[in-house]
Amino acid sequence: MSESPARARPLLPLWAAVIAAAISACLMNFSYPSAAIWVLAFPATALVLLALIGRRAAGALLVGLVYGIVLFALLVSFTSRYLGPIPWAALSVVEGGLTGVALILTALAYRWMPRAFPGTMGRLLALPAVVAALWVGREVFVGSWPYGGFPWARIGMSQAQSPLAPLSSWLGVSGLGFLMVLVVAVLIEVVRLRAWKRPLRLLTPAVLVVVLLFTPLFPTSAAGSMRIAAVQGNGPSGYFDAREPFSLIDAQTDATRPLYGEDVDLLVWPEGSLDADPFQNEALARRMTLIATRIGAPLLANAATGRTQRYFNTSMLWTDAGGATQLHDKRHPVPFGEYVPDRAFFNALAPDLIGLIQREYSPGENPPVVDVDGVAVGLAICFDVIYDDVITESLQDGAQVLVFQTNNADFRGTDENLQQLAFARMRAIESGRSVVNISTVGTSQIIRPDGTTVASLDAGKAGALLEDVELRSGLTAGIILGPWIQLVLVWGGLVALVLGWWRSRGRAGSTEAPRTARSSGAQGSPAAS
Repeated sequence: MSESPARARPLLPLWAAVIAAAISACLMNFSYPSAAIWVLAFPATALVLLALIGRRAAGALLVGLVYGIVLFALLVSFTSRYLGPIPWAALSVVEGGLTGVALILTALAYRWMPRAFPGTMGRLLALPAVVAALWVGREVFVGSWPYGGFPWARIGMSQAQSPLAPLSSWLGVSGLGFLMVLVVAVLIEVVRLRAWKRPLRLLTPAVLVVVLLFTPLFPTSAAGSMRIAAVQGNGPSGYFDAREPFSLIDAQTDATRPLYGEDVDLLVWPEGSLDADPFQNEALARRMTLIATRIGAPLLANAATGRTQRYFNTSMLWTDAGGATQLHDKRHPVPFGEYVPDRAFFNALAPDLIGLIQREYSPGENPPVVDVDGVAVGLAICFDVIYDDVITESLQDGAQVLVFQTNNADFRGTDENLQQLAFARMRAIESGRSVVNISTVGTSQIIRPDGTTVASLDAGKAGALLEDVELRSGLTAGIILGPWIQLVLVWGGLVALVLGWWRSRGRAGSTEAPRTARSSGAQGSPAAS
């Protein structure tokens, strides 16, 4: 028989729980590219939940810290490629620390909810639902704070090559993550309650699994096509790359020349494809105008620009008329990469590293969309692909295709470009839109709305893609409802946890009173561990 909810003990001793958390982090890392073994996200989730069951706050914090720090240390190891171990360790510790603190709430849910709702449905539905909602809440917390957050390790993003990915088109990425954790949490309770002895108890989890596996994509409407060329110049675009004047635009131009004479509606270059601000460099501006003229289509390029005494990471739609009137500035500049928050404080800690970041990029305020001959093209620059608000805003502004421009040169030879590409694929599925993901150095791809690849350029090679890219209209449920689902899960999980605490107090008091009366005069028993 399972333990009484009022006397729940940790399922694992603390030393075993810490080991389980570390193994969980390793498995979760392998669910993302380059390994991309998506199914490992499920046992990874199970291990960390099992390690938290029955734990008090201090033990849960230790388990959560081990899980969070190990996961981020593995997942974002690409940050040490050129800058060394300090930024990598700092990011891993900060994100892992926030993860550890947030996972305390999951441990509390496992202590309070069975007492508050001790029936079968409480254990098989209410408890798992709260645990899954708190998981989403933790992802939102880590993904939005501090300094705008870093939503890189959302569990839903691990499913880019999974049959579960279409669920994001109905519920958004957070909704998909909720269902994944829900399934795991339900199965844990099935085992703890030995529910297989009563087949009817297995009906709910069985139906849930079937729904997850056989959900189709949310339908969107065909709206024609656009012939898009995307060029990966493989130029010296890394921070520490040696370069000559105009070496970036030379590399992009060389890779673009094979497209001259082709029928092109839009030419796309990646983030960091220009050597300087073309609005302040006439020679560069003339080169861009010549290219737009020869290709017979506007050029969507990117550079650091200066306006109103501020710097921006800017994508611009350059035309053969010799300029660009449609601009989009990166919405979420990367802290400690594109600007330094609290510079004086961090400069005192690591002056050599902080001194490398001279420019302070400002967040963009203009819409993430440009109009190309009546077709709205949604934009996201580099890591903006992981922020829901940028993608949602572009689609609400009518985007019929998504273009993601990125510069992976500082992460050559790591998994970063493949992880980011997987996130781009999830955005295609979630939004029901084709995606053009173009990098300076690769990997670049054109992706269909169902997540399959149309064309690809390998990393480290110059080349060009030219395809008739499908346009689509209409918003998926994941885009319309996803933000609301996320909001409900975040606050619903917290409210349910507080309700569980309140009800468990009353129930604990009522169940302990007779026991105390029967043992009057005794010295008392040890508190639950």
